[in-house]
Amino acid sequence: MAEAVHPVPEGATIEVCEVGPRDGFQIERTFIPTAEKIAIVNALARSGIRKIQATSFVSPRAVPQLADAEDVLAGIERTPGLVLTALVPNARGAERAARTQVDVMGLFCSASETHSRKNVNASVDETLARFPPVVEIARAAGKRVQGGVATAFGCPFEGEVDPQAVVKIARFYRDLGIVDLNLGDTTGMATPLTVRAVLAALREAVPEMIATLHFHNTRGVGLANVMVGLAEGITRYDSSVGGLGGCPFAAGATGNICTEDLVYLLHESGYETGIDLDALIAAAKRTERAIGRELPGQVMKAGPRLTRHSVDAVATAAG
Repeated sequence: MAEAVHPVPEGATIEVCEVGPRDGFQIERTFIPTAEKIAIVNALARSGIRKIQATSFVSPRAVPQLADAEDVLAGIERTPGLVLTALVPNARGAERAARTQVDVMGLFCSASETHSRKNVNASVDETLARFPPVVEIARAAGKRVQGGVATAFGCPFEGEVDPQAVVKIARFYRDLGIVDLNLGDTTGMATPLTVRAVLAALREAVPEMIATLHFHNTRGVGLANVMVGLAEGITRYDSSVGGLGGCPFAAGATGNICTEDLVYLLHESGYETGIDLDALIAAAKRTERAIGRELPGQVMKAGPRLTRHSVDAVATAAG
């Protein structure tokens, strides 16, 4: 029998993991200087974010933007309590990551066969078969491991994804001793109904797994899905500074939910994050300057709800 659902109570602390330096930067065609990447991560950490996905150890040929993974990790300031994560697709990536200051290695497998072949050029079962050696390398190096499921709420090639496909991958991770599960909404296909369905299936099959929700805002319902997650008892969420993001191997993939917008929503809903929103907005504006175009984040433009404006700075209606 599935465990009962307990909504997250007001006053609880919500963990926000910043994924912009990986999920956001990976889709940018113009190379962002390594020093600028490091400065952005440091600014995000100083805002109070305590978990940052700083890069990925994918093939530099596949994602040239992240070819400087080792250099980025070497340059990040270790503020108290900061946890650095990175994605690792295979044993070769894990061996690279093991020599860095990364704390958590993230595995990822698509719940969709078609997306899996597009994303990593392998089937779901072939992808899962790569993971046991990766886990051994991570544990030998004293690193924690998180298991990720891409296209957990829908696939741009196949449409609906059966929650049991997500359960299959979650069970594989559990059998490897991994309880930290990241559920990826790769192209923003999640809806309140699909989020509830996947979480219900996981509660029934693998109640010991601790879920993180990774939503994109492709269709404008990312933060609505966060509210569903909170009602379902989930306290961990990924987000991207300025709303950057998108998978380079999936059609129609646009940005993740925006970190500043998420933090604003959580604070205004009575939750704690430990994050200074003003400092976070400053980090988002720095990121926007580095990217060189306007980013989709809303709070970075409008400011918090009680931001005061000079009366003289606004025109008065005539007539």
